Amino acid sequence: MLALFAFVVLCLVVSVLGGAVTATSVTTWYPTLVKPSFNPPNWAFAPVWTILYICMAVAAWRVWRQKTADGRRLALIAFGVQLALNLAWSFIFFGAQWIGLAMVEIAALLLAIIATAVLFWRIDRPAGLLFVPYIAWVGYATTLNVSLWILNP
Repeated sequence: MLALFAFVVLCLVVSVLGGAVTATSVTTWYPTLVKPSFNPPNWAFAPVWTILYICMAVAAWRVWRQKTADGRRLALIAFGVQLALNLAWSFIFFGAQWIGLAMVEIAALLLAIIATAVLFWRIDRPAGLLFVPYIAWVGYATTLNVSLWILNP
């Protein structure tokens, strides 16, 4: 259970760091952007991301527990990469306010999430399934990022 706690803390630390960067622009710069009709309300982001980070932590923990599984090390490295890319997006989009670069970065993030989900699935199917909502949300966020880039040249 200590390892599960560690994975939850790791994911929530990334969430808090990303949230801190987001907070610098969410009430100043972000409201000035032209947004597509499918832009979610601001209040939706925190609960969705909290759930996703907890699912990520549980998935990583499930894979971590499979000590003899082939590909476990690679799967956990992929997890770390996607977590770092997740955090980097907040710095690029909200911190630096570079919508175009954030669009490229979120595409890389989405690919890293899919790769992690596949690697997790091969080791522990529930762990792979725990990444499906994350894939859906970041796919949606990618579409939103592209739309923001188009609407705010």
